[in-house]
Amino acid sequence: MIVPSPYDESLARIPTRSHTLSVLGSKTRYWEYGDPAAPTTILMVHGFRGDHHGLEPVVAQLSGFRIISPDLPGFGESEPLHGLRHDIAGYSRWLRDFLAALAPTGRVVILGHSFGSIVAAAALADGLPADDVVLVNPIASPALSGPRGILTRLAVFYYWAAARLPERLGFALLRNRVIVRVMSVTMAKTQDRELRRWIHDQHDRYFSAFADRRVVLEAFTASVSSDVSEFASKIPERTLLIAAEKDDITPVAAQHRLQKLFPDAALHVIPNVGHLIHYEMPVNAADELRGFLFEARPA
Repeated sequence: MIVPSPYDESLARIPTRSHTLSVLGSKTRYWEYGDPAAPTTILMVHGFRGDHHGLEPVVAQLSGFRIISPDLPGFGESEPLHGLRHDIAGYSRWLRDFLAALAPTGRVVILGHSFGSIVAAAALADGLPADDVVLVNPIASPALSGPRGILTRLAVFYYWAAARLPERLGFALLRNRVIVRVMSVTMAKTQDRELRRWIHDQHDRYFSAFADRRVVLEAFTASVSSDVSEFASKIPERTLLIAAEKDDITPVAAQHRLQKLFPDAALHVIPNVGHLIHYEMPVNAADELRGFLFEARPA
């Protein structure tokens, strides 16, 4: 049974259209929310093993913008990359070409969440044009050094095992509902039972929507081999980092270190939430984003 979203009513007020765009020889599915003529376009890049659904709770709070939210290649409804690995370099090239094909006018804001923060940062460092940058739950340091590095090491073993099993068994392991639920329970921090139930349902429905084993293994390797700190100094655009007090992947101290690496970055830490800001506190994230975009620029 599908668990109703607490954000459905807000999202229903925002016009939504789905599109397909050919990028680097494969089809990228993306969703357009809001007014297509709005002066500001926000391009959102979701996290590892997710798809565009994950950021819809944030989208639901952002009326007045044009929002573009694609499924990363190989995840959701987007085809895998053709002739490229699903690593940071491959996804960076895809994001640059996707934005070029989209050709938005007006103010362009790049938003990346979790793994999407690495993809966005790499693309920006490689010349992706943007007016402003917002990174939510940015991966500020190597995942293996996070507060729960032992869990990341267990995840490394899990993906290693999935890679070495025969194709059918490895694919089944990657989509094992028990393991997906353990991941979901570990990341959720809210004490609201209904919200937790909905979060687990979201992960059950979308966390295994990947094209094949190769895609998810390449993307996982990328997610634990890179972080935003590698690219921060090459991102001159005004940047907002929205971090979480209880993030199990990146500690707050690492977020403060990351902020100093950017030429122009502000950091806001949301208390009492972990790596699922987009599910548990999307209103807070949207408020921070809106305030950042509307604040007066220095002369």
